[in-house]
Amino acid sequence: MKNLTIIVFVLCSITAAAQSFSGQTNDIHLDFKNPSNAALPVIGWIYPRLENTASQNNKIEIEAEIRSEAPLRQISVVIGANSRGGAEKKIPVETGMLSYKVKQSLTLADGLNEISIVVENQSGGRVSSSRFVSIGKDWVNRLDANRNDYAIFFATNNYDDFSDLVNPVDDARAIEKILKEKYGFKTEFVEDPLYEDIYAKISEYNTRRFNPQDQLFIFFAGHGTFDDNLKEGFIAARNTLINDKGRTTYIPHSILRQRLDNIQCEHIFLVMDVCFGGTLDPQLARSRASSPYDQISDEELIIKKLKAPTRKFLTSGSKEYVSDGVAGKHSPFAAQFIRALKETGGKGTRIMTINDLIGYFDRLASIPRFGKFSERDDPTGDFLFVAKDN
Repeated sequence: MKNLTIIVFVLCSITAAAQSFSGQTNDIHLDFKNPSNAALPVIGWIYPRLENTASQNNKIEIEAEIRSEAPLRQISVVIGANSRGGAEKKIPVETGMLSYKVKQSLTLADGLNEISIVVENQSGGRVSSSRFVSIGKDWVNRLDANRNDYAIFFATNNYDDFSDLVNPVDDARAIEKILKEKYGFKTEFVEDPLYEDIYAKISEYNTRRFNPQDQLFIFFAGHGTFDDNLKEGFIAARNTLINDKGRTTYIPHSILRQRLDNIQCEHIFLVMDVCFGGTLDPQLARSRASSPYDQISDEELIIKKLKAPTRKFLTSGSKEYVSDGVAGKHSPFAAQFIRALKETGGKGTRIMTINDLIGYFDRLASIPRFGKFSERDDPTGDFLFVAKDN
C-alpha cells in the first residue's frame, strides 16, 4: 500500500479501495471508489463546546453545525455509555441539503456518556465527532456541559436630539456576527433604543436564571457624556434630550452598574464604545499583564477562570470624547476589537482572555480603560472568549 498523507483533511497518493482515519474524538471514512469523495462533511460543535464536560442534571442540550460540499445523505446522534455504539437517533435529511444545525435535548445516564454525531454525504465521505459528558457528583469541578455564553448589543446611530453617528450599528453587528459564528454566543441586538428600551432589556435579564459557568457580554455603542456638576457619566439613548437638566432621559453610569450587578449571572463583561465611557468607574484600574496559561488545557483554564465571579468593564476611552470613525469603516476601538476576536488572541489558542484582548488597544489615540464595576468582582476571575472547534 502506498503512502497516506492527511493534512487538514486533504489526502493524496492513495490507491486502496477504502481507508479510514481515526482520532480521539473524530472518525473519518472515505469511499475512494467515488472520485468526488474529497468533499468531506464538517462537524462544528457549539454545545458542549469542549471534549470533556460534566453536568449535575441528566438532561443536556447539544448543538452542532454540519456543512458539506456534497449533498448530505445521513445524520445520526448516537449515545453510548463508556463505549461506542448505543442508542441512535437518525435525523431526516432533505434532498440536496448541504448544511444542517443539530439541536437535541438528551437524557443521559449517571456516569460517563459519549455523544457522537455521525454524518455521511452522497460522495461517500463519513465523519463522526464525539463529546464526553460525566453525569453525577463530579460535575462541580468539571466544565459544565450546559454552559452558555450570551451577549446583548445596544447600538445607536440615529438620535432625536443629538447629532447622528455613522458606525455604532455596523460596529456592533460585526462584533455580534463573530461572537455568534466563531464563539457560539447567543445574542440579542437592540438597535437605536429609547432609554426605556435599555432599562426594559436589562430588567428582562434581571429575571433570567443562569448556570454557574455562563457568561454575559454587554456592548454599548453610541453617544455618551459627563456632567461635571454631578460628577457622573451617562449613556445617551435615541430619545435622550441634550438640554435635559435633570438627566432623566439619560442612562447614568451609577444606575447601569447597579442594574448589571443585579443580573444573576456570575460572569459579566461590559464593553462601551462611547464618549466618556471611562467614567463608569471613579477608580480606574488597568491591567496589561499577559496571561501565561500555556501549561494547562482549555478545559482546565475555563474551569479555573470561571470559578470566581466577574464584574469587569472595558471602555473605548476615559474622561474624553472618542472617535466614531469614518463612514463605511469601523470606529478605531471597534476595529481593534474585531481584529482581536478574529485572531483569537493571536497566540494559536482557542481561548482569548480579557488581558489578551486589552493588548490590541495599545496604539490607539484614545487609550481604553479597564476595571471592575462592582465589588463582587474577584481578581482571580475572568471573561473568556472560547472559539468553536471548526
